[in-house]
Amino acid sequence: MSEIALQLEYSVEADVSPDFAWQFRTDVANWNDPPASFVLDGPFEAGSCGTTLLPGQEPLHWRIREVLPAKSFVLELQLDRAMLTFEWSFDDLPGRRTKLTQHIVLSGENAGAYAEQVEAGFGTNLPDGMRRVAAEMAAAEKQSNGAR
Repeated sequence: MSEIALQLEYSVEADVSPDFAWQFRTDVANWNDPPASFVLDGPFEAGSCGTTLLPGQEPLHWRIREVLPAKSFVLELQLDRAMLTFEWSFDDLPGRRTKLTQHIVLSGENAGAYAEQVEAGFGTNLPDGMRRVAAEMAAAEKQSNGAR
């Protein structure tokens, strides 16, 4: 499945420590993307499967393909003769900050059939979504530090 039909990438700097960013993002309970909801069957590790639920649509089943603790993870969603992958990376920045990057790739012999839908769903929304994740992380870290 080497034919790439679409690639999207966006990075944002989060005012959180890399450890907190990793713990926050690998806890599926923190995945806030209404109206979607997310369920992970098992621990956040390679091979575990998850489901995205959207009102009025069939569930989307995905799996965690790769986990490099505190560095990156890759989720993959199998489509009809195509694959949609979401790679998240976490880079340490000075001052207890983290650079979050999400790289989305649509590939496979039938990927072109999904390109317009993936572009519409993620292309214009990716920057705002990444900024929202960074803001939610920062708020959660402040709350957890204040609770101590």
